Amino acid sequence: MNSYPEVIDALNLLLGSELAAMDQYFVHSKMYQDWGLNKLYERIAHEFEDEKGHASLLIDRILMLGGQPDLSTRAAVRIGKEVAEMLQHDLNLEYEVAEQLKTAIALCEQKQDYTTRDILQVLLKDTEEDHAHWLEQQLGLIEKLGLPNYLQSQL
Repeated sequence: MNSYPEVIDALNLLLGSELAAMDQYFVHSKMYQDWGLNKLYERIAHEFEDEKGHASLLIDRILMLGGQPDLSTRAAVRIGKEVAEMLQHDLNLEYEVAEQLKTAIALCEQKQDYTTRDILQVLLKDTEEDHAHWLEQQLGLIEKLGLPNYLQSQL
């Protein structure tokens, strides 16, 4: 199936961000595991799997549209050194992905590629309502409880 090159470019940009999110979540989850923060490890390892699923959907759609998935161009991976910084880096990446998704959704509507738009809307819902919301909650808990109490709750 042929599509607009702009849609494939937008999907490849998103793919680069999802792959970066995978890498970032993977490293952060391993750091949490190493520190004994098992609840954070489990949740961030789950986020890694979600991002892997997002990347897979994007690759499938790029291929369906006759494009070539670009696995070499990725967004910046930001690895934190302490918990609040790690959570903030993850949240910032989710915000960036949400903006890219909104731009790509608008492009798909302009090009009347409603199937791709529908796929991206599912990813946007997951990004905003699950990933970003949970990260915002964690940073809010750190602010309300203080870092030591928060960390104790994550053991």
